[in-house]
Order: sequence, then C-alpha cells, then structure tokens
Amino acid sequence: MFTELRQQLGGLLAGERDGLANCANLTALIHESLPELNWVGFYFARGEELVLGPFQGRVACVRIPLGKGVCGTAAERRETLVVPDVHQFPGHIACDAASRSEIVVPLQRAGRILGVLDLDSPQPDRFDQEDAEGLGALVQLLVEGSDFSGLAADQRDPARTGLGL
Repeated sequence: MFTELRQQLGGLLAGERDGLANCANLTALIHESLPELNWVGFYFARGEELVLGPFQGRVACVRIPLGKGVCGTAAERRETLVVPDVHQFPGHIACDAASRSEIVVPLQRAGRILGVLDLDSPQPDRFDQEDAEGLGALVQLLVEGSDFSGLAADQRDPARTGLGL
C-alpha cells in the first residue's frame, strides 16, 4: 500500500514545489487510500504552537500548543507517536469525539520542526509500526520535494522555542 502511495506522491510532487499545495494533495491521497480514517491533516509550527493546515475530515482544532495533546507532543519530541487509544493519552485534545486512535508524524528539515501530519481513526488500535514507517517515508518525500519557506510565518528566536524556526 505505502509503496503505491509513495509512487503517487512522487507524481504529484513532480514539477510542484509549493509546500501548502503539496500538503493539500497528500491529505487527499491518504484520505482516499487508507481505510478507517475520519481525519487526515497537517498542523504547521508557528512559534510555540501548531496551526491548522490542509486537511480532510470534520472541522478541526485550529491551534495546539507545543507539548499538548498528541500533535503538540509529537512536535516537541520530534518523533512519530502511535496512540492505540486516545482516551488513554494524557492531555489528549478531543477535536472530534469519534476519534479513538491516532498517529502523528513530524515534518522536519535540517533540525527544524515544520509541523506534523496527523491521522485519526474511529477504530481503536488502527495504526501500527507499518503505518509509522510508511507515513514517515511519505512525509520525508514531501519535505524533500517541497518549499515550506512561505509557511514559516513566525520567525521567533530559535533559542526560545528550541524548534529552530
């Protein structure tokens, strides 16, 4: 499944460097291709919070503080988080009560956190290591093939946030 998705994403990225447009297309590709999802989207790093970007699904939380919820924690730790049951995750932010499991993959370039890719499912324990690796490869391809410079709206002191924005 993820091999085919990487090929499709490669085609979408061919000749297009705009990070926002590429994120929008990747959310649609994932939403249409992976089963049992109720939300797929991006949050972009802005100072000490994440701000909603392109997504597929219901209306979502717009701002998430770094270190809060699954998205904020994944961004702060700079690591993929697979959460089998969001109700067991300390500080989980419930944007959609139907979500039961979640996976969040950070977007990073040269030590900087650009944002996160977030997938939610109404099924408990929906995501596994294969998803983490497959989504990680998609995110890496996205970051390598896209220009995100126009999305870094808040150029705060990197030492203050520790994120290098």
